[in-house]
Amino acid sequence: MKYISCKDAEKDCTWSASSENEEELISMVKEHVLAEHKEIELSPENIANIKSLIKTTGRFWWWG
Repeated sequence: MKYISCKDAEKDCTWSASSENEEELISMVKEHVLAEHKEIELSPENIANIKSLIKTTGRFWWWG
């Protein structure tokens, strides 16, 4: 499972998302940025920075 949150980017926002598919997760991030963080440009460099914040977790929290 892949996971990202605005807190990971040091934003004062409680949004988070998770997906098995990284491209689907990036799509969710883009939608959120366009709706809530209009000051952020979705340039290739910023997308690469966002991708670097994605965490991979076990399927269940207790499996780590």
